[in-house]
Amino acid sequence: MSEALDPAPYDALLLLSFGGPEGPDDVVPFLENVTRGRGIPKERLKEVGQHYFLFGGVSPINEQNRTLLAALREDFAEHGLNLPVYWGNRNWAPYLTDTLREIVRDGHRRVLTLATSAYASYSGCRQYRENLADALATLEAEGLDLPRVDKLRHYFNHPGFLEPMTEGLIASLADLPADTRAGAHIAFTTHSVPVSAADTSGPAEGHGDGGAYVAQHLDVARQIVEAVRERTGVAYPWRLVYQSRSGAPHIPWLEPDICDHLEELHGAGVPAVVMAPIGFVSDHMEVLYDLDTEATAKAAELGLPVRRSATVGADPRFAAAIRDLVLERAATESGRAVERCALGSLGASHDLCPVGCCPARAPRAAAAGADSPYDRVHPYDRLKEIR
Repeated sequence: MSEALDPAPYDALLLLSFGGPEGPDDVVPFLENVTRGRGIPKERLKEVGQHYFLFGGVSPINEQNRTLLAALREDFAEHGLNLPVYWGNRNWAPYLTDTLREIVRDGHRRVLTLATSAYASYSGCRQYRENLADALATLEAEGLDLPRVDKLRHYFNHPGFLEPMTEGLIASLADLPADTRAGAHIAFTTHSVPVSAADTSGPAEGHGDGGAYVAQHLDVARQIVEAVRERTGVAYPWRLVYQSRSGAPHIPWLEPDICDHLEELHGAGVPAVVMAPIGFVSDHMEVLYDLDTEATAKAAELGLPVRRSATVGADPRFAAAIRDLVLERAATESGRAVERCALGSLGASHDLCPVGCCPARAPRAAAAGADSPYDRVHPYDRLKEIR
């Protein structure tokens, strides 16, 4: 193996995702996992689960993760990157704790984690780190020798994430009726979160006015729109909008909602819209239901031509981007100079989440950050000191 493809000090990569039900009997137990501690009645969970029952009780996310897992393994093998890739979920099998236990029993000591969320936010980063800390605490209680676990930086502005979405958007624009295409608008969508969570996303010095969460999405949208303009010659009007709100009505969440936005555009005489779900890595349930089902039905009701562009999924360019990020982090940890690839105005994100970054709703331990109880003193670091 060439030095350029040396993953040391890492000896395993963990693909960490949300998880989803794989049959009707899984839906309510899955939702109980997602909402544990909130006291939501089972009958309410059955109502929420109707979105899944429309699709046979199966979320596509697990199969999409299997496809991404295969793509990563294929890319690593093709390029001589000898790094085993494991997969664990926060809310459904294969569960994170079980996978981390397997990693330890396979003898791995330094684990790099890829979360299937590209942006900074509590639910998209900090909560994954909290779940990692919970899993490590369980293994520690079982007497296992804990590995050191790090997390890849946010990859929202990596070319391997942006390019597939740009091509997907251009294809969707081309698929619109010819007489509507020139006047089409682009609705970039992402998951709505409470305004308070958005305002405190990212490092503390950037809190307020949507924080890093909104800033990162806007930067991605600008990059894609400019790339579309360069390739089509058209500067399409656009807006960042939100979907999948799930909170109490009295709590302010990011707006406008995609369906409200479609109504607004139709009222303004816009002839067509492309919905571009830049906030999501794959076409999971919130894309299939909130956009392909609900928003598309709203557009049909309005008589508004609408298309939905593709997410990144397991595109080979995304797999290559992950390889690039692994090698970048490995070089940095080994003290080697490395180019950090990032487009747009925000630059490459931090490797280590600082204290106060995407704070929790309540004090709770998190791994893979500056405030991690598992990373301050670690056998690997003591070994370096001895050497």
